[in-house]
Amino acid sequence: MEKVDRRIKRTQRMLRDALISLTLEKGFNAVTIRDITDQADVGYTTFFRHYPDKESLLADVLDSMGNEFVEMLMPHSLLTAPDKMGTLLFEYVSENANLCRVLLDSTDTMVLLRSVQEFAVEETRGLFTGSVNGQVPFNLAANHMITSLVMLIRWWLENEMPYSPDRMGKIAAQLIIRPVIEAFQPS
Repeated sequence: MEKVDRRIKRTQRMLRDALISLTLEKGFNAVTIRDITDQADVGYTTFFRHYPDKESLLADVLDSMGNEFVEMLMPHSLLTAPDKMGTLLFEYVSENANLCRVLLDSTDTMVLLRSVQEFAVEETRGLFTGSVNGQVPFNLAANHMITSLVMLIRWWLENEMPYSPDRMGKIAAQLIIRPVIEAFQPS
């Protein structure tokens, strides 16, 4: 039974890697399932044993990414360690730069990024209650923070990561995370 699980995981990883590589090269809409299977060296019908279409494959990539990210951040708190959270975020992006480029560089995949943003907003919701200083609704502040972080990551990738993940984490904390946290503090 363990061998089957490993083969399935290996095949799915190869399909994910092929999708990422091809999307960087051609754009998501231009990539066909045949392209993916050829690049992954997997049979065409094998693809359909795992995914009904390439959008489902991309959604699986996003789910895996979200799970990895939450697991990595779990021991830390945005409220008490914004610099650490920022650094971990940029380390993850650095280690998964091609995947992040696929998600952020292509308008074809930006629609799927909404689910990542919604997930992040829900995760952030647990940190805060009520509204920001009674004036700014939580959803607005959380969406501002997540959207700003996504755009900062996008800038960093587009500019070939000119600063270290640690420095970018500190910049993210200073420009984005701390101001939102401070907005939630009682006046």
